[in-house]
Amino acid sequence: MTETFNLVYIGDVIGKPGRRVLSGFMSELFTRYSPQLVVVNGENAAGGFGITPEVVGELRSMGVDVITSGNHIWDKREIIDYIDGDASLLRPLNFPADNPGAGSFIFHTPSGAKVGVINIVGRVFMPPSDCPVLAVREEVEAIRKETPIIIVDLHGEATSEKVAMAHYLDGQVSAVIGSHTHVQTSDERILAGGTAAITDAGMTGPMDSVIGVEKDVIVRKFVSGMPERYGVAKKGLEVQGICVTVEVKTGRAVGVERIKHAASN
Repeated sequence: MTETFNLVYIGDVIGKPGRRVLSGFMSELFTRYSPQLVVVNGENAAGGFGITPEVVGELRSMGVDVITSGNHIWDKREIIDYIDGDASLLRPLNFPADNPGAGSFIFHTPSGAKVGVINIVGRVFMPPSDCPVLAVREEVEAIRKETPIIIVDLHGEATSEKVAMAHYLDGQVSAVIGSHTHVQTSDERILAGGTAAITDAGMTGPMDSVIGVEKDVIVRKFVSGMPERYGVAKKGLEVQGICVTVEVKTGRAVGVERIKHAASN
């Protein structure tokens, strides 16, 4: 029988409400999926923008193994001096090379398997960055010398860019998981070469909102065009993400399931 195990990725955690609903779900998550690795996108986990060392510690205390990020990683300045000392807190690989931190990490699972995690940011409708295609190609080649099990968090705005990247990496990585838009897509699938893909894993936090922000504030902004002070919403909490089942020997995905858990009120 082919040996397999589960990897869980949790979509963008939004502020304290997102951390609270995730904490309340972790016991059920481990019971239901028995993951060997839990990855969380935490770039909005502190107040809705950025992440702090204290929030990193809170996520780790829940059982989170690797934290990925995106264009908001530097929004809380205190993370800049911290990130070099925490190899499993990632910033996008294709940020300028002299940025602190790293864009990939190899995690050793409890069963002994190694899993490479790569974090990249898209360029379509996003702030300027180095080429994600060239950056990820070189990193995948390097990590595959140690393990065929690799997951990629592509933090991007454009659906086309994320879908194209999944096809580009098909057969070379176990999963390409989209993040950033905070809207979970229903296109989870396994491509012909054995790579699981989803355009966006979604958001963990308040669904009674506009992508995590108080809805009245955003509606006012769209109507008036005037600046507004954003605040994290608090209602309709959900955990969203994806579970990928991979073969230990080949790194191929053999199962993929969306995670969508609504907290009881």
